Amino acid sequence: MDRDNVTAMETDKIVDDDIGNPQYPPMTILYDPTIRKDSTTNGVASPQFASEQELCLRYFDKWSEQHQIDFVEHLLSRMCHYQHGHIDTYLKPMLQRDFISLLPKKGLDHVAENILSYLDADSLYAAELVCKEWYRVISEGMLWKKLIERKVRTDSLWRGLAERRGWIRYLFKPRPGLHHPDHFSYRALFPKIIQDIESIESNWRTGHFLLQRINCRSENSKGVYCLQYDDDKIVSGLRDNTIKMWNRTTLQCIKVLTGHTGSVLCLQYDDKVIVSGSSDSTVRVWNVNTGEMVNTLIHHCEAVLHLRFSNNMMVTCSKDRSIAVWDMVSPSEMTLRRVLVGHRAAVNVVDFDDKYIVSASGDRTIKVWNTSSCEFVRTLNGHKRGIACLQYRDRLVVSGSSDNTIRLWDIEYGACLRVLEGHEELVRCIRFDSKRIVSGAYDGKIKVWNLVAALDPRAPASTLCLRTLMHTGRVFRLQFDEFQIVSSSHDDTILIWDFLNYNDTNNSQVGPPNDVNVVMGDDLMNAAAVNIFGPPDFE
Repeated sequence: MDRDNVTAMETDKIVDDDIGNPQYPPMTILYDPTIRKDSTTNGVASPQFASEQELCLRYFDKWSEQHQIDFVEHLLSRMCHYQHGHIDTYLKPMLQRDFISLLPKKGLDHVAENILSYLDADSLYAAELVCKEWYRVISEGMLWKKLIERKVRTDSLWRGLAERRGWIRYLFKPRPGLHHPDHFSYRALFPKIIQDIESIESNWRTGHFLLQRINCRSENSKGVYCLQYDDDKIVSGLRDNTIKMWNRTTLQCIKVLTGHTGSVLCLQYDDKVIVSGSSDSTVRVWNVNTGEMVNTLIHHCEAVLHLRFSNNMMVTCSKDRSIAVWDMVSPSEMTLRRVLVGHRAAVNVVDFDDKYIVSASGDRTIKVWNTSSCEFVRTLNGHKRGIACLQYRDRLVVSGSSDNTIRLWDIEYGACLRVLEGHEELVRCIRFDSKRIVSGAYDGKIKVWNLVAALDPRAPASTLCLRTLMHTGRVFRLQFDEFQIVSSSHDDTILIWDFLNYNDTNNSQVGPPNDVNVVMGDDLMNAAAVNIFGPPDFE
């Protein structure tokens, strides 16, 4: 037998008929697949085989589905590998049906579209290449448009980018009369969005930004203690006792709210009201649209250092060492629910959600309180000096202190998860999102930290700080999102660090040169910090 025939053959184990004869043990012989083992003559089944097959099928049809499966499994176990190959060839077309192509033939295009709409971008690209019918389902179903819409609904970065770049008007239900782009337009848009996102992330890493500066030009006392912004305006609280509102497009002051008789140390606003706290020990409520003062709360006996409100509840804290919990019935009706005491020094900052109120003090501690009952829960100890700032969300608390460090805490266990070191003076303000921590300090620096890495105990400390930005003075307050940081300083300025619109040609003036100017991040001057009297100490 030649070599080719030998290699083409398969092995089949048989047992010699004379089992009792030790001279003839079980043997493995070569099996030639060209030899048929059925009862056929020239490929035609014999009458006996046909009769026996018919009898078997009659029995088979009477059995339950499970019994049929058991019987077939038993048959397969008695077959050789070559026979298994034939059966596999027969089964493949039955088991690997293209149901996506079959559904439209039954009038179920929408089902095929719905199935493919769950694919991510890479899978959708691959699905387009399967066959013409899949490509037709994807294109006629506008699945690239639906993928972009899903991203916009679930990802704040995509949603913000859609609003800022303007292509959100072509998503969901476009306005009547608006031109509707075709499938190819959305398919081409997707990689451009990805490129835009990668550019933003790169700008954060490399420190490339467009810097806009607002000079508040206070006449007497200078310093911007607090701020909040949205797409239309920036609202700032100043040392000169005023609240100033700035247009985001022109960066010009559009409204000045007067009424406080001391520095405005904290504020928060929503679509109805601005609530502010001052060193005059009062909390004042203003109509956000008209600027009219609608309420004054007199409770604390010293400066109101911080406040937060949400869902008809407000929490304020003071240099008088107390925390006040308020029910916000309406802008003109706010009633005191409870006063929390326990800190041994000024309470500098508070935050809360439906479960916990979290407060931090100059006594070096963070205290946790039950939001519903206002009962004390636990104390977080670790900072070596007073705590100036914190943010709380889900289980994570991030705090900054005059010991120059930032600490990350698990609020449920009271455990310190990580200590971030790098600032050279008091850490005055801190915010975080799902990716980053951004901190501002009296050393005039804003630091951007990798939150994901900071929560990983294996990550080296040297890898945690992604970028350091130089401010023009002590940083009092900051807020940030995926596209920008907005910060304020004791030197009477508000800086906008724009990571979205940076490019090498941005080097222009906006507005009066002495009030507002724009420079590139790479060209930011190293201005010397001016030492002026700041807010209460955080020792």
